[in-house]
Amino acid sequence: MAKIDFAAMAPQLLEKVGGEANVRALSHCATRLRLVLVDESKAATDQISAMDGVVTVVQAGGQYQVVIGNDVPMLYEELGKITSLGHGDGAQEQGGEKGSLFDRFIKIVSALINPVVWTLAGAGLIKAFLTLATTLGWSQESTTYTILNAAGDSALYFLPILLAITSARHFKANEITAVALAGALVYPDIVALNDAGGAVSFFGIPVVMTSYASSLVPIIVAVWVQSHLQRWLTAVLPSAIRNFMVPLLVLLIMVPLTLITVGPVTTALSNGIASGMNVLFEVAPWLAGAIMGAFWQVFVMFGVHWGLVPVMLAQYKDPGYSLMAGPIFPAVLAQAAATLAVMIRTRNAKMRQLAGPASLSGFLAGITEPAIYGVNLPLKRPFIYGCIGGAVGGVIVAAASGATTSFVFPSLIGIPALLGQGNLLLVLLGMMVAVIISFTLTLLLGFKEEADAAGTTGPAESTESAEPTLALTSPVPGRATPLEKVGDPVFSSGALGGGVGILPTGGAVVAPAAGTVVTAMDSGHAYGIKTDDGVEILIHIGLDTVNLKGEGFSPAVTAGQRVDRGQPLVEVDLEAVRAAGYDPTTILVVTNTASLAAVVPIVEGEVTTSTTVVEIDH
Repeated sequence: MAKIDFAAMAPQLLEKVGGEANVRALSHCATRLRLVLVDESKAATDQISAMDGVVTVVQAGGQYQVVIGNDVPMLYEELGKITSLGHGDGAQEQGGEKGSLFDRFIKIVSALINPVVWTLAGAGLIKAFLTLATTLGWSQESTTYTILNAAGDSALYFLPILLAITSARHFKANEITAVALAGALVYPDIVALNDAGGAVSFFGIPVVMTSYASSLVPIIVAVWVQSHLQRWLTAVLPSAIRNFMVPLLVLLIMVPLTLITVGPVTTALSNGIASGMNVLFEVAPWLAGAIMGAFWQVFVMFGVHWGLVPVMLAQYKDPGYSLMAGPIFPAVLAQAAATLAVMIRTRNAKMRQLAGPASLSGFLAGITEPAIYGVNLPLKRPFIYGCIGGAVGGVIVAAASGATTSFVFPSLIGIPALLGQGNLLLVLLGMMVAVIISFTLTLLLGFKEEADAAGTTGPAESTESAEPTLALTSPVPGRATPLEKVGDPVFSSGALGGGVGILPTGGAVVAPAAGTVVTAMDSGHAYGIKTDDGVEILIHIGLDTVNLKGEGFSPAVTAGQRVDRGQPLVEVDLEAVRAAGYDPTTILVVTNTASLAAVVPIVEGEVTTSTTVVEIDH
C-alpha cells in the first residue's frame, strides 16, 4: 500500500463526515477512528469507504467507526491539529496507570529510556576503551582522540535531546518542538551562562543557571508540561494560524519557564546536599560515606550531582584532595556488579545482551546510565541492591579517608586517582565489599522478571529466525475459533488481515511472538507488536472493550518496549468485562497480511499460550 498523507486526508475526512460541527466526540482504538456524529445521515459513507487509507466503515453502537489499521493514531493526531476534537478523551489520557507513585515513575522512566539505552551502552563502551587507552599513555590532545571522544560522549551529553523524542511520543507532544526545547537547555550560549557564574535574568526575573547536560528528569517534566500546553493551544487557536503559532508559543513559554523553575529547584537541592555532605564529612564521615555510596546514582538521576562537582573541584585546589569523591567509587561499582549479576541470572536473552556491555562500561569507565536505566532501575531490586552495596562500601571508604586527588570517572581505571590519600587497602576493600554485596544479593535474591512467568528465553527467538515460517502462539488460553465467526464485521471480514479468535478462559494476555510493542492503548484493550522480520501483529482483547476505558485491564507493557514470546502484555478481569456486557473474545490478527506470502490459521479448539494458532510464510 502506498504511504498515506494523513495531513491531507484529515480535512477531507472531516468534510465528508459533515464537518466539525457534526462531530460530537472523537477518539480512536488500535485500528479505528471512533466518531459520535450529531447526524449520521450527513456522513458520505460511500465516499469515505473509497478513500485511500480507509479499510472500511462500520456504524454500530452509536458510533461511526472509520477503520484505518495500525496508523490510526497518525490520522487522529492530524485531526487534532485542525479541530478541537478528541482532547481529554479518557481513552487517550495517561492517568490510568495503576500502582504507587514510585512504580509509575519507574515505568515512565523505563519506557522513555528504553529506546535509547542500546545507544548509551555502545557509547559507554567507546568511553571505556578510550579511558583505558589514555591510562596506558595515549594523549588526549590528539585530534583522533577528540573525534572518538565525541562519538562516545555525545549520546550521554545530549541525553535530554534523546529523551525529548521519547517523552514527546509518550506524552503525545510534538516531537520536533520537544527537541527544540531540549536543545535550548544544552545550547552553547546557555551552557556558557552557567559556566560563567554571573547573574542571569529574563525580563527582570532572576534565572538560576544549572547544567542540564546528561540530565534525565528536567526534560521529562518539561515535555509533560509541553504536552498539556500544546493540547490547550491547539484547542483554542484558530486553524488559520494554529500550525505555526502552537510551536511558537510553546517554545516562548516553555524554554524560559523550564530555566526559571527547574534551575532554582535543582540548584537549591544541589547546594543543600553539598552543604550537608561537607558538614557530615567533618562530624560523621562514615554516615557521609553511606549516603554518598547509597544515593550518588539517585543524585545523578535528578541532576543534582552537578552541585557537588564544583565542591569537589574546589577541594582539589585546597586541601588538594576530595573526600566527597571517594565513596562514589563503591556506588558506581556496586551498580555495575548488580548488572553483571542480572546478566548471569536472567533468562531473558535481550536483557542478557544489554546487561553484559552495560556492566562493562560501568566497571571500566564509570558510565552507569545503560546499566541503571536499561537494567537495574526497570527491574527495581538490582538497583536497590546496588544502593545497599554502595552504602556499605561507602562507609568503609569514608572511614579509611579515601579521597581522589584529581577529577576522574569513578571506575576501575580511575583507581590511580585514589593513591596518596587515606588507607588504600581499606579503600580497595570498601570497593570490593560493595561489589560483592550487590552482586550476591542480586544473584541470590533475584528480581521479578516478566518473561520468567512464561518461561521464555532467547532460544525461542533463535528458533523463529532459523525457520522460514513464523509461528504465532495463542495470546490467551481458551477455545480458538475461525476469524470469520468472530462477532465483529471488521475482524470477521478479514479487512484487517488474517488471524484467529480465542474465547479466553484466563485473563493473562501474553505476546504471541517476540518483537517491539508499537501500539499499547491506554485503555489496555489492544496491543500492536512488530516482529524483527517485519510481521505486524494486533492483539485485541474483547469486542468494543475500548468503551470500558481501562476498567478491568492492568497493562504490563508500554509502547516502544521489547517483548519476548509469552511475556505478559496485560491482565484482564474477564468477569468485569462480561458483567459490563462485552464479549471477551480475543482477536489475533496479522495486519500486514497483504504483504506476506501466507497467513494460515492452523488450529481450532482448546489452546494454551504455548499452542501455535497461526503460521506465517514470508
